[in-house]
Amino acid sequence: MHSILPTQKRREFAYGLRAASPLLVAMVPIGGVFGAIAVSKGLSPLEACLMSAFVFAGGAQFVAMDLWTHPASWTALGFSALLVNLRHILMSASIAAKMEGFKTWQRWLAMPVLTDESWALAEFRGMNRRLSPAFFAAAALSIYIVWNLSTLAGALLGAVMGDTTVIGLDFAFTAVFIVLLMGFWKGRETGFVLLASAAAAFLTHKYIPGAWYIAAGALAGLAVAAFAQENLEKPV
Repeated sequence: MHSILPTQKRREFAYGLRAASPLLVAMVPIGGVFGAIAVSKGLSPLEACLMSAFVFAGGAQFVAMDLWTHPASWTALGFSALLVNLRHILMSASIAAKMEGFKTWQRWLAMPVLTDESWALAEFRGMNRRLSPAFFAAAALSIYIVWNLSTLAGALLGAVMGDTTVIGLDFAFTAVFIVLLMGFWKGRETGFVLLASAAAAFLTHKYIPGAWYIAAGALAGLAVAAFAQENLEKPV
């Protein structure tokens, strides 16, 4: 029994790395772009790396760089980061039901490294079989390591690379989310949710300053999803 369990954990860890590997490739240009943008805003490579290590939230970090000024408005940065990361409440609640095999301390350690990518991988895994701590650890920690290493590379090479958006590296961020969204596609219902979310986010971004468009898009998508679910549950 003792020899079987370590083997199973190693196998689950390998499955997690394999599942995360395509996303890890995409993390390299995204982290590099963030590092380059951070140093262009006046942060040192060390400060950029510390931000990735302790914040570890790509969306919030890019929003922070958009709002970055000298001196920095910590209230605006903190509030924007809060708005961007409110989705983590829903994400953590979503995968909580799939963590039956996790001990309490494992659940607590999983949350600081929870990202959109590791959440999606956990959801995909939970759809087909039981989500294990080893699988989640491999996926989440590999994303964390690659994100931080690519941030360091981007920060060190930022002065040489110049404006990375000119060569389209920033599109990798969008491409990752498109791939993740398509993995959850369930037909017309999903299309309506995405359309409502995109429309609300676009209109809010156009007419209301700040990061409110993120919260607006999320709430609009949730409202449409709840409405669709309610109609499906009504007796015919």
